[in-house]
Amino acid sequence: MSILIFIIILLVLVLVHEFGHFFSAKRFGIRVDEFGFGFPPKIFGKKFGETEYSLNLLPIGGFVKIFGENPDDENTNGHDKNRSFVHKAKWKQAIVLFAGVFMNFVLAWILFSVGFMSGLPTSVGSEPVGYTASNVNLTVVSVLEKSPAEMAGLKSGDRIVAISSGDDFVSNITPDTLKSFVLSHGEKKINFEYVRGKNKVFKTVIITPTINKTTKEPSIGVSMDMIGTVKLPVFSALKEGIVLTWYVTKGTVVGLYTLIADSIRGKGSFESITGPVGMVGIVGDAYQFGFVYLLSFAGLISVNLAIINLLPFPALDGGRLLFLLIEKIKGSRLNPKFANTANMIGFGILILLMVVVTFHDVIKLF
Repeated sequence: MSILIFIIILLVLVLVHEFGHFFSAKRFGIRVDEFGFGFPPKIFGKKFGETEYSLNLLPIGGFVKIFGENPDDENTNGHDKNRSFVHKAKWKQAIVLFAGVFMNFVLAWILFSVGFMSGLPTSVGSEPVGYTASNVNLTVVSVLEKSPAEMAGLKSGDRIVAISSGDDFVSNITPDTLKSFVLSHGEKKINFEYVRGKNKVFKTVIITPTINKTTKEPSIGVSMDMIGTVKLPVFSALKEGIVLTWYVTKGTVVGLYTLIADSIRGKGSFESITGPVGMVGIVGDAYQFGFVYLLSFAGLISVNLAIINLLPFPALDGGRLLFLLIEKIKGSRLNPKFANTANMIGFGILILLMVVVTFHDVIKLF
């Protein structure tokens, strides 16, 4: 089920992205030869007007074939060259290239807005002005790998109801009281009563804290926060959806910058990167915790897809925009062979990186 949901989310995100390219190209009179659902091999295709709409075997997104996007003799000098991408004004080319990224931001805004309309999990103190979170619980935000909490089975999204150790019992706990409880009981076993997902079934796990090597204090390896539900009317939800999209975008840019900077300094690690296999597990958790969590996750991935596509790397939209800027500055087109070769090499590197990340995801399962 998780795999199916992940494929559907990925399909929607990529098709929305490609629709941005498709729509803007059509608006500027650029010929669009094919709009593909999934990736080849092709199952079948149907032509409407000048564009073929195809269904392909690999259901992991889609693509748009824009006439002249990859320059060759036909689209540069052929009879239909006036409808070629390369013969359009630079600002029109830039809009076509940016349109996919723009649509991913729009989709994220819509998903976050619908989440607020339905009731979005929000940290207490971070609610929109004039609104208060309801159904507040101490919630697990993140769990460290190989920590006592992970070994016991706690997951992000679990709502902690009560903790106890021996005769000591605490309910209606907060992050501060939980920390104090763990510190005061050292390496003694602690019972955690929690609720997971949409059901109301109470579960209990036993966690034995370990001494953190840095702080020299007992730790269970979790980050927690008081999380409640904020449900907004339509117009407020649309406004807060934009705000949340901005904050997620800013956080994604900072995180990506840190990852790249650490890699350049030789401090990079695959531990903070999740590929398709890891995504399937996250989708499964999000689905288990509820539909709103799934919407939020899809919005988060949509922003990530937009930011990654803006990187100035060949084969990505950002790389093509960079080539466009270079052409504008130098006043002439780049050599088509150079541009096509650079994009092909860039695509190969991206595929190789995806294979490495996927391999690392699989290794983490064992």
